[in-house]
Amino acid sequence: MWGASFYERASRLFQQYPSLSKLLVVATVSGGSLAAFHEGRPFHSRTAYAEAAQSEGESKKKKVVVLGTGWAGVSFLKNLKSSSYDVEVVSPHNYFLFTPLLPSITCGTVEPRSIVEPIRSITKKKGLDVQFREAACYKIDPQNKKVYCRTTQDNNSCGKNEFSVDYDYLIIAMGAKSNTFNTPGVEEHAHFLKAVEDALKIRKSVIDCFERASLPCISEEERKKILHFVVVGGGPAGVEFAAELHDFVSEDLAKLYPSLKDDVSITLLEAGDHILNMFDRRITKFAEEKFSRDGIDVKTGSQVVKVTAKEISTKERTTGHVSSTPYGMCLWATGIGARPEIIEFMKQIGQANRRVLATDEWLRVEGCDGIYAVGDCATVNQRRIMEDISHIISKADTGKSGTLSLEEFHGVIDDVMERYPQLELHLKSKQMSSIHDLLKNSSEKYSSTEVDIETFKSALSQADSQMKNLPATAQVAAQQGAYLANCFNRMEECEKYPEGPLRFRGEGRHRFHPFRYKHLGMFAPLGGEQTAFQLPGDWVSIGYSSQWLWYSVYVSKLVSWRTRVLVVSDWGRRFIFGRDSSRI
Repeated sequence: MWGASFYERASRLFQQYPSLSKLLVVATVSGGSLAAFHEGRPFHSRTAYAEAAQSEGESKKKKVVVLGTGWAGVSFLKNLKSSSYDVEVVSPHNYFLFTPLLPSITCGTVEPRSIVEPIRSITKKKGLDVQFREAACYKIDPQNKKVYCRTTQDNNSCGKNEFSVDYDYLIIAMGAKSNTFNTPGVEEHAHFLKAVEDALKIRKSVIDCFERASLPCISEEERKKILHFVVVGGGPAGVEFAAELHDFVSEDLAKLYPSLKDDVSITLLEAGDHILNMFDRRITKFAEEKFSRDGIDVKTGSQVVKVTAKEISTKERTTGHVSSTPYGMCLWATGIGARPEIIEFMKQIGQANRRVLATDEWLRVEGCDGIYAVGDCATVNQRRIMEDISHIISKADTGKSGTLSLEEFHGVIDDVMERYPQLELHLKSKQMSSIHDLLKNSSEKYSSTEVDIETFKSALSQADSQMKNLPATAQVAAQQGAYLANCFNRMEECEKYPEGPLRFRGEGRHRFHPFRYKHLGMFAPLGGEQTAFQLPGDWVSIGYSSQWLWYSVYVSKLVSWRTRVLVVSDWGRRFIFGRDSSRI
């Protein structure tokens, strides 16, 4: 009682006479005891002071807000190890979806719950304090560092459907939506394949077509229209769905609807010259030949101009001829586009004329402080070597002689490849490279003692001319999320060394190495237990062995042991009992 009264009286006294706090220190030290104080602030009880100190320590944590629970967002959460951040995740879905197996859901090969993992289960295993909010972000305010969200719950007991979240660092990983290219009727009549709900709708629509075609009142002509399935887009998603659908029809539905099997037709429409354009030409040729043998009609050079409830209109690129074809179900898989909320944000920051958000090589949104963008919603603007060529040359030509010695040349090449990833990719390509020739000639018994600077500049310009944007794939998104998490893990450590080890940075200074995508290969399932697989270095494998490699790689990439066991059991069930054809 006396002690509490003393602290209360002392607090009032020091509020009136702040200078007495210094006197108290002298008195207590000379008396052999110690009194804690804070100059200019009132005293509190020991418990209250400890709580205040703890609260002050917690408030020093930077607030990191992650928008999205796709490949990029989840990869960031899984690789974040530092406990010096308060992390809050906002997403309309409280789970992570393994998107490469979405086509398998459309035909009952895999069940939906087998390829999803709750976000709270993922963050709980990390042992970090991560808060999750099931809501959709509809506005980003970079000036005030706030994001505005709207709950996805229909009946919200708190009475408020909208709220805002402050941030110190914002990570935009919201993904993208299907790109319709403003084609009339696509939004109203076509199916998309971006979410679990989309896959389930497609599965139901396929079964509905067979049930409707089996009715006795349907004519033969109408039956063929109903059982005509059209896939728009010859990329990996469209090709894999067409292959899955063919297997579903030939292996399962043909047994259940034997009178309809001859009326089923599948058409794959591609505006380009070939399907799977991003793959090796050998894979493209094999896929087109296999689809032809399987009865899948591949029409290249066909651009869809209109979609109605019963017909799809296409224009031949070579002749300009427009024709209409009846269909029973249409899948639209032609690419991706920015979400509306991302488009609005791009307008705020002066990127309205871009397709997706532009970031620098460290995944920072250009023109924004503390905002990063990863995954399909963004693209990396790699800095061109020629923009910094004068700085590079001045640093390399230490003797100011106008030429580079062999030692200067090899030293600058290593640094430039570190700062500009396009140079290393250019050197690895099979095309003739003058940079490669320079390196080879300068190392052959030192036949030349100097390298001409103009020749060096010309060689570097070749690398810039072959720069390409990174593909919008799960592989890229996962690597970006892991890279960004590693940056956050080391951020406090690297504050002491803000310049880092790199020599050539131009205007884009940063303490970390720039993001570098490492391509690990691509799969293209073609149905019939055959898969095409392409590895870096022009290595291609096609056939049944690649299918088993596809199985093993996809299982290893699943996010948890629970999903691995479920997916393997689904595959085993399909081998033994076939695919499920019920409408539920």
